[in-house]
Amino acid sequence: MNLKSGNIGINRFIAFLVLWSVLSTNGFAQFKKAGTTGYVFLEIPTTARMSGMGETSVALLDGGAEGLLTNPALLAFSARGYHVYASYANYLADIQHQTAAIGFSLKDYGFLGFSINYMDFGKMTHTVNADPQNPGGSYLILGQYSAEAFAFGVTYTRKLTQYFAFGLTSKYVRERIDEYSSSNVLMDMGMVYQTQFRSFRLGGYIQNFGVDAKYIGDSFKMPMIFRLGGAMEVIGDRQSPTRLTIALDALHPSDYSERLHIGGEFWLRNTLCLRAGYKFNYDEEGLTTGAGLRWKWQKYSFAMDMGYTDYGRLGSVLRFGFSISATN
Repeated sequence: MNLKSGNIGINRFIAFLVLWSVLSTNGFAQFKKAGTTGYVFLEIPTTARMSGMGETSVALLDGGAEGLLTNPALLAFSARGYHVYASYANYLADIQHQTAAIGFSLKDYGFLGFSINYMDFGKMTHTVNADPQNPGGSYLILGQYSAEAFAFGVTYTRKLTQYFAFGLTSKYVRERIDEYSSSNVLMDMGMVYQTQFRSFRLGGYIQNFGVDAKYIGDSFKMPMIFRLGGAMEVIGDRQSPTRLTIALDALHPSDYSERLHIGGEFWLRNTLCLRAGYKFNYDEEGLTTGAGLRWKWQKYSFAMDMGYTDYGRLGSVLRFGFSISATN
């Protein structure tokens, strides 16, 4: 065990928690009402793996480029080369949700990554009152309009020691409804620390940190979230072809009370995976399940994932993911 690098990792982790406490005191304490942030699409799960595991994500290694969408520090523990990820979900009310990410190794200088989170709300009928003096009466159809939202991110992530890594993402966010739009620049900050106790690792992630934005003259807060979680193999270890991983995430969102996510995944001979999880303190969400497949061909590794989320009276959502990694 390298005690010096281990102590550095602990110090980095403590520094990250101190930074969060400062941000949460200044940002969260003045803002506790539910449902009063904008850009809420940034709170929706972005990968099939996290969807199937109860939306646990901050300490899940071995995900390749999907880490750019869940905790940017995770990519730093990937093998050198390049990693690509994409996901698709037919979300509630026929809303289309798509994400994509790609990360490149910079050798001894970490990884550079790019990601996009895109939501298409589809076409809607554009109407106006036929008689402005009689609201709620007959109306005229003027045609159709569309609405969309996206976030484009640029990430740098690197190991500072053998056990500790950090990641920073700067992202441009924009929402549009017909001819009206709003945009902003936000920051994500993440870390992962391997504690050297068996395979237990800790992760922390400050998501969507930024100043208020405006839409048609009205300002609104950002959907800032702090996630703190851990994960560990309770059967086998990270290198075992057959293993069971348990993960736990605690969330402190700026627009709701604290939430707790728990999930697990069981890999059979590093080929077939079964996942399940549960999300606590939600009005409709709760149970999640999923599955995954992995295979290799020459220097390439492939993975296909599916995640299912039950939204109660609102229905359910299936999310599909696909990834490719080419290692040196």
